[in-house]
Order: sequence, then C-alpha cells, then structure tokens
Amino acid sequence: MVAKKTTKKDDQAKKDGRQAALNEALKKIEKNFGKGSVMTLGDNALTQIETIPSGSVKIDVALGVGGYPKGRIIEVYGPESSGKTTIALHAVAEVQKQGGTAAYIDAENALDVKYAEALGVKKDELLLSQPDTGEQGLEIADALVQSGAVDMIVVDSVAALVPRAEIEGEMGDAHVGLQARLMSQALRKLAGTLNRTGTIAIFINQIREKVGVMFGNPETTPGGRALKFYSTIRLEVRRSTQIKDGTDVTGNLTKVKIVKNKVAPPFKIAEVDIMYGKGISQTGEILDLAVEQDIIDKAGAWYAYEGERIGQGREKAKDYLDDPEHAELRQALYVKVRQAYGIDSNANGTAVSNTEVQAENNDKKVDLLDLESTEDDSLTDEPIV
Repeated sequence: MVAKKTTKKDDQAKKDGRQAALNEALKKIEKNFGKGSVMTLGDNALTQIETIPSGSVKIDVALGVGGYPKGRIIEVYGPESSGKTTIALHAVAEVQKQGGTAAYIDAENALDVKYAEALGVKKDELLLSQPDTGEQGLEIADALVQSGAVDMIVVDSVAALVPRAEIEGEMGDAHVGLQARLMSQALRKLAGTLNRTGTIAIFINQIREKVGVMFGNPETTPGGRALKFYSTIRLEVRRSTQIKDGTDVTGNLTKVKIVKNKVAPPFKIAEVDIMYGKGISQTGEILDLAVEQDIIDKAGAWYAYEGERIGQGREKAKDYLDDPEHAELRQALYVKVRQAYGIDSNANGTAVSNTEVQAENNDKKVDLLDLESTEDDSLTDEPIV
C-alpha cells in the first residue's frame, strides 16, 4: 500500500489549524485569568529589567544590571559586623532619593536611627516595624507588598524571625524545621506579589556552622533552603582589612561577592570601603572606577581630570571631590562611570512609583510558576552551633 504524500498546502492547513486552536485556548485563558496571564518570552514586560541603584557603584557594576532588579528577592548574608545592614540601608536611601517608599522590618530590634540618617535615610519617611514573632513580621511584610505602594522592603534578619511556637515554648524545647517551614510558606506567597507590584525584598541573613563537617564549607544560613531558591540575587558580605588613618581604625575594606545572580553573570566581587559612622565611601568608588576607565588620569600619586590636578594621593583626591564646591564634578564623574560600564539607565533616572506599576500590571499580569522549594532546613540535618 502506497503512503499518501503530503503537500505544502496540506502542511500549511495543518499549521493554520494548530494556530487557530492555540488562539482559542489563549482567549479562554485570558477570559478566565485576565489579560497577560500568558505572554511570549520576547514581550517587553519580561525582557526589560528595571533596577534601583544599590547605593554603591562597585556593587552596581558587579550586579551587571546597574542595581537591584524590581520585583525580585535579594538575600544579603555574612558574619557579624560585616556590613550587611549598611548595604541594606544604602539601598533604602537610594529608593527614598528617587521618590519611592521603603519599609524596614526590624526583627532584631537593633536599628540605629542616627547611623541610618548618616547614610542618607529619611527617618520620617521610612516605615518601621519591630514584630513580636516571625509570623507577625512576615504578615506585615506581605500586607505592605500587597498594597502596591512600597518600592522596597527590608527584613533584618531572617535568623531573628522566631516562630510563635518557639517564643511561647520553654527554653530547650526542640522545634525542628519550624523556621524553615515558616520561610518556605511566606516566600511562596511573597514571590508572585513582589513580581506584580515591582517591590524589591531584601532579606538580611546570618551565618551558622554545622558541627562535625570535616570536608567542604561548614557554614550555612538559617531559615532553610527556600530563600536560596527564591532569591534572584545572593550577596555574601565579608570584612577584608582595616582602613586606618595613622593609628586610628576608621573603617573596613569589605568584599561583596555575588554568589547567585539570575539576571547577569554571577561570582563577581566588589571591594567597598565602609567607613565607621559614614557607610560606603561612594566618592572613593567613583575615583577608583574612573581611574580604571581612564576618565581620571593617575600619574604617580597625582590624580588629574581633563588636565587639572585634583589631589596628591587617594585621600586628598577624595577630599577634593567631597568638597561641596565640586559637587557638580563628582556627579559628572558618577554619570560617566556608570555610562562607561553600561549601567547608566538609572544614573539620573527617577523611580517609577509602585502605584503606576500596579496600574500597568492590571493589564499585564505575569503569573509565576509555583515552584515548591524543599522545606528541609540544613539546621535540621545536623546540629548547628
């Protein structure tokens, strides 16, 4: 029996039939779930990544997209006093600088108001919550995100989000995996809402050590594995060396490693100066990066811009740029550095309020896949100290 040959006309008719069936299915989905529930990968809403500067030019360069992407979860973790809260507060200051609204869930009850102000945070505009339990803190965060009026929310810290059962229990009671389940449930709820409202969630986390680990890294972060899965970006913050003025220690050289990045290549390292009482030295960053890009000439110890000397030695050049009389030069260098690294989109931009973002998302909703992350907590596998 001879097989029937198919012609190009038959193939086209079959293709048209499949397309018509697909169009019908898409209309049905749109009717049931709203416009934009399904879209093509090349749609503008998916390909365009809006960001907010981190407050550190070097971190912005390391992130690859010029800042923290909107609608995503960021984890900042590291040892004690490494600069985690400083990095988060700089991001809050940037949001406020662009006219946005930020919230701070202070689970550790340790926020220093004067230090936050020194970093540029407007205390009268920052929403602050100091919850009694982990459930309360995460419910408050969820309610703020769902309002669509908050551009950034910081949770400080995951380790301090103590489950209600643990607070109401007695010392020494075992609560295996309780915090991991709490975080897993909260992140399942938050991930989709953050994406629709364009809110950035920064989770600060601590480090623990697993007992009895002979090979590999014994360090882990509390709160289970869910945060690792849901985070778009994970920053590891560690102190490197001390910065001294003579014999006085004035700050720390801090290494920020991008250990996970879903929007750009990971594993880049930014070395930032964190000065005591002042935060990240942004002028020092601008100076270093401008020299790297040959925007500023460095001959011996002298720094020069467009033929004019601005200082002998790094500290003198920093003092020159920090002078209010040279504020315009400093801003011009800031913009040029961002342009040189291809991250100039937010250099002079203004933040889009989440009210506008939510209005747009009423027409274009992106439904996230409900990815179930494991509720296994590394803390439950082995004893941690």
